[in-house]
Amino acid sequence: MTPIEAFLIGVIATASFAAGLFFLRYWRDTRDSFFLLFSASFILEGCNRIVTLYLERPNEAHSAIYVVRLAAFLLILLAIARKNYGSSRSKSGN
Repeated sequence: MTPIEAFLIGVIATASFAAGLFFLRYWRDTRDSFFLLFSASFILEGCNRIVTLYLERPNEAHSAIYVVRLAAFLLILLAIARKNYGSSRSKSGN
């Protein structure tokens, strides 16, 4: 890995952690699980990027990297599904 590639992975990891903290702040204010799941997803993705720095030959198609990234995206999909379907159930119950 070249130094510029390592630098860019570090920038992406930092941005992911910043987004995770941003959503964590909104979760603290609202206690809405939507923000907590988004925060967990971005922090997981940031950790995934940091781990790729220590792999001998980082590759986006590597199964471990792919599974962690898939988990992060599934958290986002879960948050969206809970927000959309959870609000429709509460509206129909009134």
